[in-house]
Amino acid sequence: MRSMFYALSIAAVVGLAFWAYDEGYETRQTEREVARLEREIGARHQELSMLRAEWAYLNRPDRLHELVEMNFESLGLIPLAPDHFALIEQVGYPRPAPEVPVVARDQQEALEESIGDIIVMTHRFGADAAPRLIAPPTLADDGEQLP
Repeated sequence: MRSMFYALSIAAVVGLAFWAYDEGYETRQTEREVARLEREIGARHQELSMLRAEWAYLNRPDRLHELVEMNFESLGLIPLAPDHFALIEQVGYPRPAPEVPVVARDQQEALEESIGDIIVMTHRFGADAAPRLIAPPTLADDGEQLP
């Protein structure tokens, strides 16, 4: 019985030694990973401070003023002055676009056959709504698909 106890104790000690050995290697690997992350964070902080300095340099008022003057014909920007401010009631907002006429449900099939590229969609917001005409998306000047 004693020899069995000694054998189990030795096996437990050897098992614990292997476990401690493995934990030591995992700890070293974790420490290396933490050091790498800290170096990366330091590099990102340095990069961020450099980008902030570049942003401050590019946003100098005298530089922006020169750019506005150089591109006045295309941009039409003028310097901001105290008399350029107004009350919200004085702002001339554009009139809203007229509503698209609503098509009756019984005319929907005939309309779908005749319109081709125009999409007929039904929007439901809590109640049944008649289908509306929606123009298909087009490409912007730079070739990007518009929503």
